[in-house]
Amino acid sequence: MNIFSSILAKIFPASHPSVTAATSLPSTAPSSPSGAPVTSMPVASPTQVSALAPVDVEKILNELSANNSEKLNWRTSIVDLMKLLGLDSSLGARKALADELHFSGDMNDSAAMNIWLQKQVMTKLAQNGGKVPNELRD
Repeated sequence: MNIFSSILAKIFPASHPSVTAATSLPSTAPSSPSGAPVTSMPVASPTQVSALAPVDVEKILNELSANNSEKLNWRTSIVDLMKLLGLDSSLGARKALADELHFSGDMNDSAAMNIWLQKQVMTKLAQNGGKVPNELRD
């Protein structure tokens, strides 16, 4: 399972089409002609998602944050979001997530990458049936 799939699985119910689509993806992606792994983002079909009530991402993350002993700002920090979800938030993990989500900027500029990742993750959660405030999306 890729990193974004892990994020989905931590926020969305296990029965949600986006989670079931994500967990059915192979853990190792085939290589492209250039040798780079090909990653496909899990996205449930619009019919599957529209049949369900949207997952209130903000509410779930606020509840997780309230029950966490560490003060984490998941709204603006990809590191804090990943920590809140119990995921590896190391630079290597964030670079892998950036690769999955097709970040085209300089991965050595971690500040720019982190800002982009935070917005992109929220946008992808919304695309997969999450209710995410507009100000948190890209």
